[in-house]
Amino acid sequence: MSIAPHAEPFHHEGGSVGVLFCHGFTGSPKSLRDWADAVAAAGHSVALPRLPGHGTRWQELAVTRWQDWYACVDAEYAALADRCEHVFVAGLSMGGSLALRLAEQHSDVAGLVLVNPALGSTNPAARLAPALKLLLPTTPAIANDTVLAGVDEGAYPLTPVAAVGQLWKLWADVKATLDLVTCPLLVYRSRVDHVVPASSVETIRRLVSSTDYSEVTLLDSYHVATMDTDAHRIVAGTLEFLARVSGDAVPAV
Repeated sequence: MSIAPHAEPFHHEGGSVGVLFCHGFTGSPKSLRDWADAVAAAGHSVALPRLPGHGTRWQELAVTRWQDWYACVDAEYAALADRCEHVFVAGLSMGGSLALRLAEQHSDVAGLVLVNPALGSTNPAARLAPALKLLLPTTPAIANDTVLAGVDEGAYPLTPVAAVGQLWKLWADVKATLDLVTCPLLVYRSRVDHVVPASSVETIRRLVSSTDYSEVTLLDSYHVATMDTDAHRIVAGTLEFLARVSGDAVPAV
């Protein structure tokens, strides 16, 4: 199945600090590409994969399991860890869920940078997806939630309900062992988010075991903050976080 041009993965060979970027549900690498480019330009090694079932057709996502998404980022993490001294994981929305699971499974994750991480949905019907998929194959897109007009994150025009069911299974798995997360966390949370409820970040804050935890409220961005008004703040904060935690000098922005 052909991959859309905006969904092509991105890799950059840089220094001893590596950053794995995980995009969101129904989205594509496009939503994180500017962020990843900025981190690569600062001299770091970068991996921005296309998650299975994404960037092609929604029908492919409908038959993809959450374990496939996780296996993809796990393999990318292992590849970075083989050549980098410190490996961080950054994620948007569902990408934040996958980042948290990586930190649960790998105690050597250097740190997490999460933007509006998802452990639930603002749509109360979403939890009924395992039953609804038999009657309703798709729902409208959950994309381009930004303050800025004209933003296109490269998401699907429809959301496969079967995949929403997989998403809930991922969230249940991640929430069950959040106490295993001990690495430093930098969490960006939009004050207004039409996709992910505030309870997601509240759950993370309450259950992780990390003692180095920072939370930044974004006042002028919606869910896809990596492509919104506060994107520059996320980039600057990420570079400062990488430098502080890894012990490297702060790179120029």
